Amino acid sequence: MTVTLLVAIFTLGYLAITLEHAIKVNKSASALVTGVVCWTVCVMLAPDREPVLHALEQQFADIAGILFFLLGAMVIVELIDAHNGFDSLGVLFRSRNKVKLLWGASLVTFFLSALLDNLTTTIVMVTLMRRLIPSRDDRLIFAGMTVIAANAGGAWSPLGDVTTTMLWIGKQITPAATVTTLILPSLACLIAPLALLSLTTKGELPPAAPQEKHSIAPGWERTLVLSLGFGALIAVPIFKTVTHLPPFMGMLLGLGGMWLLTELVHGEKDDADHGVLSVNHALRKIDAPSILFFLGILLAVSALEAAGVLTAASTWLQARIQSLAVVSLLIGLLSAVVDNVPLVAAMQGMFPLEQFPTDHVFWQFLTYCSGTGGSALIIGSAAGVAAMGIEKIDFFWYLKRVTGLALLGYAAGAAVFIAQRGALF
Repeated sequence: MTVTLLVAIFTLGYLAITLEHAIKVNKSASALVTGVVCWTVCVMLAPDREPVLHALEQQFADIAGILFFLLGAMVIVELIDAHNGFDSLGVLFRSRNKVKLLWGASLVTFFLSALLDNLTTTIVMVTLMRRLIPSRDDRLIFAGMTVIAANAGGAWSPLGDVTTTMLWIGKQITPAATVTTLILPSLACLIAPLALLSLTTKGELPPAAPQEKHSIAPGWERTLVLSLGFGALIAVPIFKTVTHLPPFMGMLLGLGGMWLLTELVHGEKDDADHGVLSVNHALRKIDAPSILFFLGILLAVSALEAAGVLTAASTWLQARIQSLAVVSLLIGLLSAVVDNVPLVAAMQGMFPLEQFPTDHVFWQFLTYCSGTGGSALIIGSAAGVAAMGIEKIDFFWYLKRVTGLALLGYAAGAAVFIAQRGALF
């Protein structure tokens, strides 16, 4: 009864999110209602409420970490943008040829995502493209490719995606083996859709219109804030490795450091200039509804996990499908519908290290599939959700224009991985 009701509520909520424009209800509202109602059902129908409440506390601790990570990254990016820091980064993309810029931006996203993470990289690159590309139609295509490139780049680095980090911490994979095994499949995941899109993309981009700013920071301030902002983002995985604290702690430390710096740098300026260049102003500019949308989605999925729905689905797959490669492929595609984190967590619980030791081919292929499969839908990954919030991308537009490209890349990368093995496993 509880499982059936939860699945029905999640399905209705998911439909409300996808039909946002048709029903004229903001997706954040639908996500929040879905998440809270799912947990309400879990509590009200449970014979003993204490275990459910304890599970909610544990799940919310993980969710809060993700949200604070997202909040810190958004504020840092807005702070860099307020200082025109992306003007300095924009010199890397001087070409106005659409194909050249598409390849350049996608490759930068791919490697930057492995160094930072796919979520932060998407925020940075989509924000940068907003400054460089005046046409919204062109920007949406670039945003779609940014999602594919960020997820592909995050899949081959243990620091590039939440799931790769989970598998690394769980000792299912090691950094060296993951990089050497997955870099070629991940690159194929990006190159295949890029090559196809290049055949239909023509022409030059018009010059970007200058954007008005209330205050233009001097050149040295722009460079300083850009350097420290990227330094703070890059330092997050290093901070986690050294201290073993969760990633959001490193992000908040970076944000706090930049807040302190900007207060010292702008302390002598008048209120008008200081206000626009402050963290307070950046906090007001971030897309809070997107953060709430992310909260609602994660709450709903965590309720399904706590009720055992995801574990039951994984068990059903294992019982009926003998090939581990096919199981991984299906998990990757399923992660486009629900969050890949609980799916991977369920797989970690189902397949012990005694049966599949560290760096087993199954874990490496699952890493690739769970990291890149979410690109198939705009709400299937943190990178997609971030791009959706920044550019207000319509679910069905993405389904029509980008999903096919993402699936092509997903299949191409999987084919390269299987070819490396010499056979299906």
